[in-house]
Amino acid sequence: MTKSTIGSRVAWATVALLWVVALLNYLDRLVITTMREPILADIPMTEAQFGLLTSVFLWVYGLASPCCGFLADRYSRRGVILVSLLIWSLVTWLTGHMQSYQGLFWARALMGVSEACYLPAALALISDHHRGSTRSLATALHGSGMYAGGALGGLGGFIAEAYGWRMGFTILGAIGVGYALCLMFFLRDAPRSEAAAVVSNGVRVGPALRELFSRKAFTILLLLNALVGVANWAIYGWLPTYLREHFKLGLGTAGLSATAYLQVASLAGILVGGAWADRWARTRPRGRMLVPALGYLAAAPALFVLGWSETLAIALGGLVLFGIGRGFYDANLMPILRSLVDERYSATGYGFLNMIGCLAGGAMTYASGALRDSKVDLAIVFQCAAGGLLITAVLLLVLKPRAAVVPAPR
Repeated sequence: MTKSTIGSRVAWATVALLWVVALLNYLDRLVITTMREPILADIPMTEAQFGLLTSVFLWVYGLASPCCGFLADRYSRRGVILVSLLIWSLVTWLTGHMQSYQGLFWARALMGVSEACYLPAALALISDHHRGSTRSLATALHGSGMYAGGALGGLGGFIAEAYGWRMGFTILGAIGVGYALCLMFFLRDAPRSEAAAVVSNGVRVGPALRELFSRKAFTILLLLNALVGVANWAIYGWLPTYLREHFKLGLGTAGLSATAYLQVASLAGILVGGAWADRWARTRPRGRMLVPALGYLAAAPALFVLGWSETLAIALGGLVLFGIGRGFYDANLMPILRSLVDERYSATGYGFLNMIGCLAGGAMTYASGALRDSKVDLAIVFQCAAGGLLITAVLLLVLKPRAAVVPAPR
């Protein structure tokens, strides 16, 4: 067996191992949105306060992401991933034992810090292993785990109806701790000979910040990620409630409809978008920008329809198109970033993208809850998010990769 064959197997095995972690990452963070009613019945709070539980997670997650990304650039990506999974799983278990709103609030904040360490490190590790024409597809396959976790989040409503919301958090936390212990034996960093330009003790804060923020393309990427964050978290945070109230669905049905259709469509989108972008990038340097641009040109009107239609089937059709466009974007965000900046700072850069997206998304989630307290229809929120996605598509069309992305010598 040749060295390249072994390397290829390790590269794809890394994607497979992290797929499960990605699933748990999204499942643990989103399951609370489908358990809204039993949580409110057990721990009294206003709609704005419930929205704040998602917002505080996003704000803390976002603010911690650049620092967490830097840790993954400077130290072992594997170590950052393992610590992240272990801590957020313990916090998930702890959430099921909270007896007050204040306890839930601080548990969600702590989950934000612990989960912030995962995604920049995981995507950078995958990109370290996949340096050729498989980068977008490898990222896409990992992202499919996040979508699977989001889809399974819809089961939270059924678990809450059958066993109570606390049991759901307890079970999920225990699963995460067990998988973290298993992962210690199998997950490995990329060999230094392959990733020396990316993971190095020579990485410093000052040069990383100068490299990232001296590039106009990175600033544009920050702006469009803020717009995407607004749209994504408007859907994540409030779609189960919107479907339940607007179409008179049951708790479990609304939760499953809000997550399953979106995540299955996003799964198809991320796999197609990753493979398409890899293929297109062989002949067009901007191929990885053009694929998500096309996706959001279709998703923007679909999201507007979602907030406008009085027919459930049409609304779900809009949700499916939005999910496909979102998948095209998620498959290519890290590959786009690595085509714009020095790859040594890719996890740090992704941390900043996470930060701006989550801060914007958290603000939208909280504002949506405040608007509900003021009797404003959530459909208006979805329609405003649709406008943001249209702007995102235009921004993607103006991005251009660097002529040559060669990390500076150490």
